[in-house]
Amino acid sequence: MNRITCLVAGLLASLGALAQDTAQHVVTGRHNSAAQEKKPYVIMISIDGCRYDYLDKYGAVNLQRLSAKGVRAASMQPSFPSLTFPNHYTLVTGLYPSHHGLVDNGFYDRQRNQVYKLNDRKAVQDSSWYHGNPLWVLAEKQQMVSASYFWVGSESNIQDAAPTYSFTYNEKVSIDRRIQQVVEWLQLPEDRRPHLITFYFPEVDHAGHFNGPDADSTRNQVRFVDASIGKMEAAVARLKLPVNFIVVSDHGMIAADTAHRIMTDDFYKGDSLLALPAAQKLMYYGSNKKQLDSLYDFLKGHELHYTVYRKMQTPMRWHYGQDDRYNRIGDVIALADAGYVFGGSKVRYSVIGNHGYDNRTPEMQAIFLAWGPAFKSGLKIPAFANVNVYPLVAHILGLTIPEAIDGRLEVLQPTLRK
Repeated sequence: MNRITCLVAGLLASLGALAQDTAQHVVTGRHNSAAQEKKPYVIMISIDGCRYDYLDKYGAVNLQRLSAKGVRAASMQPSFPSLTFPNHYTLVTGLYPSHHGLVDNGFYDRQRNQVYKLNDRKAVQDSSWYHGNPLWVLAEKQQMVSASYFWVGSESNIQDAAPTYSFTYNEKVSIDRRIQQVVEWLQLPEDRRPHLITFYFPEVDHAGHFNGPDADSTRNQVRFVDASIGKMEAAVARLKLPVNFIVVSDHGMIAADTAHRIMTDDFYKGDSLLALPAAQKLMYYGSNKKQLDSLYDFLKGHELHYTVYRKMQTPMRWHYGQDDRYNRIGDVIALADAGYVFGGSKVRYSVIGNHGYDNRTPEMQAIFLAWGPAFKSGLKIPAFANVNVYPLVAHILGLTIPEAIDGRLEVLQPTLRK
């Protein structure tokens, strides 16, 4: 099955090469209302692929120090699947992937008869793929200025409410320049100053994929990001503004056994089935029930180091197949056991770390840290699901959530001073 392309490699290629645009995008005519000018500030930072134990394992001294002044969770559970695009969008919508539409890094939409892929720039920037109310949409619609230095969905004009300030994804921009941009945003006049800023680091995820979670390069990148956040925090502190920092990750990382892969060369191939394969999960779409049944029976009969599901029989705790609001999840799904990968004999893997597995897997767990005037000091909290970050941020900023979401404010409200 040489069509299989590891979506991990696709993600890295897209994040590294898609965008060469370095210019800031500014929506003119936007201003904070007088009431919003008085609100506090939130900088939400994502460290892609930062596993729950990395900060202690690799001595992230700045994040250890800063979170000791605020709140730190034992871990944060990603939504299923434990992939980059679904979870970054969950963090800013408070919705499970099945409810916001980004059900994978790549998927088929039956109504549109189109495939969304993270390395398809046209799709990534097409707002019609995205549902829910991202934090910046929530802010802008309530006359609060927002900014994004990279986040899934921020390049798209969702509900005609893109962030006032944003950038097209481009890893060539130096971290010092990106930090300086955050400072410059916060130095703008009050009526144009963003109260919500989202910020993204890809380095830890890249190192984990290419070298594994236990590699020296992964340690080095954790320390690089840690130093960068320390630098950002110090620069922001000099502005004497009521800024709250929230640091999260989308998922963890596990060493992948690419030498003993789950061979797919002889897997059943119905002529009317669409296969969207990834290293850790195969999704099949089709309207021919007989072929879907044959596929399921074949995969079930050869089940070894993976589990096969019909769409409507996925575990309820995933909030996945049965909750497929936009009809984008495969009819048959095969999920590899943690650490195993699918692949044909002709597939060559350039990665030795992976994610996307069952979101209960310990190595898939993410991080949550927060500090600033809104948060209690020296508080450690148990693990929680990442859908609950969104209502916390909305509450700090005093924003009204207009529609039902999956997250609940009461989960993280005890972290707040009042």
